[in-house]
Amino acid sequence: MTDTIDQRVDALEMHIAHQDQSIEDMNAVILAQGEEIERLTRRLNKLMGRVGDLEEFMPALEAKKPPHW
Repeated sequence: MTDTIDQRVDALEMHIAHQDQSIEDMNAVILAQGEEIERLTRRLNKLMGRVGDLEEFMPALEAKKPPHW
C-alpha cells in the first residue's frame, strides 16, 4: 500500500510541477502582450494626433451630389 501512496504522491508532484511551468509560461506571454499593447497604444495615440493636425489644415469638404443626381 505504501508503494501505491508513494506513486500517487510522485504523480501529483509531477502534475504540480507541470502546472507551475505552464503558469510561468502563460505569465511570460501575458507580460509580453501587455508590453505590446502599451507600445501599440502609444503609436496609435501618436498617429491620431498627427491625423488631427492634418485635419486642421485641410479645407472642409462640401457634400456635393454626384453628377448623376
